[in-house]
Amino acid sequence: MDYYQKLRKHVGNETLILPGSAVIILEGNLVLLQKRNDGDWGLPGGLMEVGESFVETAVREVKEETGLILKEKNLHQFDIFSGKNYYVVAPNGDPYYAVTVLFYTDQFEGELSIDQDETLDLKYFDMNRLPQQIRPSHAYFIQLFSSSKK
Repeated sequence: MDYYQKLRKHVGNETLILPGSAVIILEGNLVLLQKRNDGDWGLPGGLMEVGESFVETAVREVKEETGLILKEKNLHQFDIFSGKNYYVVAPNGDPYYAVTVLFYTDQFEGELSIDQDETLDLKYFDMNRLPQQIRPSHAYFIQLFSSSKK
């Protein structure tokens, strides 16, 4: 059982603050996106487990969701996102504020493999032509990152 699920057992539907990581994985000008079970595209990443650092969370989540292996030394922190703009209501109705550390890398090992539990598809997209059904916060992250590299 994940940490946030354990918290939910105690607090029910109260609003939580949930820390996590997301990773912009680059191949040239292309960014890897994951089509999640809710049908939205987004960056690989997820919520922190007890005792993990944000970097460890990023490495673990990318491996689980994509099959790719990241080395901590090759992850670069881009920014931290938190506050009222990152209020989320999960598909099951549970509210939370996300605190997301965004990393980027173009260094990885392994082959893409779909995790049936969390992933419907994995695909590289041009950063200027993202799919319409993308999580708004992730589209914003990619836009900021892309603008900073010009």
